Amino acid sequence: MDDIDTGLGDPADDARGRVDPIDRIVDPIVAVVDGTIVDANDAAAEAFDVVGDGTESADALGSVWGPLAPALEETAVGTARTVSLEDARFDARVHRDVDGATVTFDRSEATLTRDRALKERAIDETPVGIAISDPDREDNPLVYVNDAFQRVTGYSFEEVVGQNCRFLQGPESDPGTVDEMREAVEEDHPVTVEVKNYRKDGSEFWNEITIAPIENNGEVTHYVGFQNDVTARKEAELEVERRRDELKQERAELEELLGRVEGLITDVTAAVAGSASRNDLEKAVCDRIATESTISGAWIGERAPATGAVTPRTSAGTVDDPSAADGHPAVRALEGGELVDELVDGVTVIAAPLAYNDIEYGVLVVESEEAIDHRGEAILSALARAVASGINARETSRMLATDSVVAVELDLVDEGVAPVGLATATDCDLEYRRSIHRTDEETASLFTVTGASMADLEAAAADLEGVSLEPIVERDRECLIELRDDQNVVEWVTDRGAVAREIHVTDGRARLTLEMPRSANVRGVVEDVEARYPGTEVVSFQQRERGGETRQEFAARLEEELTDRQLAALRRAFLGGYFEWPRPTTGEELAQSMGVSRPTFHEHLRTAEEKLCQAFFGD
Repeated sequence: MDDIDTGLGDPADDARGRVDPIDRIVDPIVAVVDGTIVDANDAAAEAFDVVGDGTESADALGSVWGPLAPALEETAVGTARTVSLEDARFDARVHRDVDGATVTFDRSEATLTRDRALKERAIDETPVGIAISDPDREDNPLVYVNDAFQRVTGYSFEEVVGQNCRFLQGPESDPGTVDEMREAVEEDHPVTVEVKNYRKDGSEFWNEITIAPIENNGEVTHYVGFQNDVTARKEAELEVERRRDELKQERAELEELLGRVEGLITDVTAAVAGSASRNDLEKAVCDRIATESTISGAWIGERAPATGAVTPRTSAGTVDDPSAADGHPAVRALEGGELVDELVDGVTVIAAPLAYNDIEYGVLVVESEEAIDHRGEAILSALARAVASGINARETSRMLATDSVVAVELDLVDEGVAPVGLATATDCDLEYRRSIHRTDEETASLFTVTGASMADLEAAAADLEGVSLEPIVERDRECLIELRDDQNVVEWVTDRGAVAREIHVTDGRARLTLEMPRSANVRGVVEDVEARYPGTEVVSFQQRERGGETRQEFAARLEEELTDRQLAALRRAFLGGYFEWPRPTTGEELAQSMGVSRPTFHEHLRTAEEKLCQAFFGD
């Protein structure tokens, strides 16, 4: 050892009371000669319980010695190499000399690798789309996109990397917004915008995009973009704007009818647009109408399902007898669906039905000591339409927001209902899955069908008036179809403030389950269904809280349904990159890692994938 320079210091230093410099190094270091540890610093003694006393390396280092032994032999003199160890705490660095070697165990590289892997996993798995571009390359192309970006846009990693992100833009992407993003990139400052983008399949979605420069020593090296699909919120905002536009249009029509009642029209329209709830809207409308000098009182009533009598929900001013029995103008206005003007006990009573898209919301009744001419009738009719439109907007919003609902089960036998007609013609069973709403097209509904072939279903649909059927999937025991018809029951009940939760069709009878807010006119909706589809039977009414499942609950439920082997196969395939292309690992390698044959591994994996899809799409 006299001529070996290990770099570990002179033992005589200890005799002189000085600290060996290598003991100040926090990473473990050992000197090895002919398979024996001849020196070790304090960090090595703590990490491996060794000292430089001639201990055999295999005994002192245990499993770490396995990959180190051949590396010591293979490393050329005067060179160094890095060795990956089974001990997750360290990587080893072998420095070879003529007669021995010095080995350093680097903690920092292992920690850095784990930290980098954690950050990369967080970026890959975040539900927010992330894209990175390189401005130093021509046309500032994308160099990275995460999984969420691929899910939202439908494009794979290989399809987008190397392209400028403008491929997401289309005919309805706002040029001003696109210019705003371009200017922000040119000026190296962050920007957040909302723009209509297009997926790979051509479908539109509203994209909330945040772009920010990434700097290194004050120089921009890359740009990072975050994208979030905000289609639902944006469409809701646009729907609100559309409703506001409708109200503005109705307001303009009223102002044109009669300038002398401009104040009334303005105030009532403002009440319709600005009220937070249906009750507030109705109260504000009645209060404002009752302030007119020619009006003695006003009230809004609704029809009692059991008796047909109309009772007021709110009133203002002087009202002689707000209870409306048979023969009252309010009753006849609802029955006939049009304004009724009549003299009752010397008082002029005008009743205007409140209806929107054939949905009844009650009746507006105005009483006056004076006769009201045709111009006044036209104004009240227009006011009634505006009020009904406002009520519909409040009821629709309430249905989307409420958790307390009334569930109604109905049996439909009318063959004019497309799934009933199809089931009757083919003697099959259908189960409703979900509806698809496309711009400028009618609503389509997805059904699974058992007991009939796709050919029989297509033939039967061709014989049904106004019905079209699109095959999706055909299996041995069931089919998945897309139904379109001129009188789609799901769309029709939705327009009336109800949500179709379930439709089961068997033996030519459809069990339809609807949900509505508890405060909604449930009986009115049921009566509308009975009137539209003859033979309808009410099965049950039930008040309940609308359920929901969190992401954690969904994951827990899925794990309970998977066996240990299925979960292990799915996890190894995902983490091993088996679903990527090109695949960095094979099914054979994953099977070996589980200690099973390749066919057995694929059986576990396919079963797990089927359960995952069933959990996601099955309801």
